[in-house]
Amino acid sequence: MDSVRNPFTPNAGATPEIVAGRVEHTRAFEVLLQRLLRGRTEQSLIMTGLRGVGKTVLLNEFADRARAARWEVVELEATKHDDGQFRQTMASLLRSALLQMSPRKRWGERASRAAAVLTSFGLSMTSDGTWSMSWDVEPAEGLADHGDLAMDLTDVFVAVGQAAQEQGRGVAILVDEVQFLRSAQLEALIQALHKTVQRRLPITFVGAGLPQIAELAGDAKSYAERLFRFPEIGSLDDQDAREALTRPAEIEGATFSEAAVGLALEITKGYPYFIQELGYQAWEIAAGPEITADDVDAARDGYLTELDRSFFRVRLDRATVLQTAYLRAMAELGPAPQKAADVARVLHRESTQLGPTRAELIDMGLLFTPEHGYAAFTVPDFDQFMLRAVPQLVIPEVRPRRRRNDG
Repeated sequence: MDSVRNPFTPNAGATPEIVAGRVEHTRAFEVLLQRLLRGRTEQSLIMTGLRGVGKTVLLNEFADRARAARWEVVELEATKHDDGQFRQTMASLLRSALLQMSPRKRWGERASRAAAVLTSFGLSMTSDGTWSMSWDVEPAEGLADHGDLAMDLTDVFVAVGQAAQEQGRGVAILVDEVQFLRSAQLEALIQALHKTVQRRLPITFVGAGLPQIAELAGDAKSYAERLFRFPEIGSLDDQDAREALTRPAEIEGATFSEAAVGLALEITKGYPYFIQELGYQAWEIAAGPEITADDVDAARDGYLTELDRSFFRVRLDRATVLQTAYLRAMAELGPAPQKAADVARVLHRESTQLGPTRAELIDMGLLFTPEHGYAAFTVPDFDQFMLRAVPQLVIPEVRPRRRRNDG
């Protein structure tokens, strides 16, 4: 069939033709926005789930709906920046939001105050030891200048929220990959949002990331569980997975046979990214207009090749020899969460010896801890990829860790 008309989009974060099975989440977000504009409180959202389940797609959908409701949207993909860089990024994004809400020549008292608070927050020390500001607005005295990230960001959220309220608008801060925020940064976001809830201001923080986020948020602030809902985004059920596969094809005048649908759901296990990749490959193979089970079966090789190359391999390429061996040992034990002691036994080590390696893999976003003492892959079917990519488990020799030289 015509490649130009291929309706499937196996790209990171790309919105598919049909966003299936996520109505309850988009509805919850719309209710959140509407209640905040009415001066009522509502729990914000932090979505958790494995890679490839569509968390980024949902955030993009939220952004579109917020803009349609005349909210200003601040979008951030969290990275492992230090607190200074985080501060500068937030100051720049919120400054843009303020200017979009109200051009500078029409600023009222609250907008002018928000600008001054943002200046205080965004002050930075340059390499020659002088202070610089990102725009020619004098800093507010005694606001966002405490030197404490949480206190300063709280001042900013309140000031920007009041400026938005004055305009009858709202500000939605959408943060992807929340697990990569430093604990101080996550704590600051939660504390700042908490104050806006107390003040009934139209500003919200909605996040998405790996399954450990709920625990991280709770560790950052004990009241996080009351401030947020933590919906788990997983694979689609059979009906929604069927819709995600068949409706894009129908838009382009093609169909999947019943046998093809059944085989596709068996292969993809309902994971949205996998559905997009398999659908794309099957479309390229099929003569059409009906895509048959034989087409889907023939598409398997291309499907696995593309997943290995673009979805799985980029994560493994960052791993050291010992980290790779740890992942391969987990795959040896199967797809379920694995006990640290069992993985260590496969690698002929004590679990204490591998504690740092396990922690590194969690920090890299390759593993998460569903319960104490266990680790699981953050990527669906990663165990099968490891078996393909590393057919033979190679156990590195035990090497003593280098001692720090204190001088």
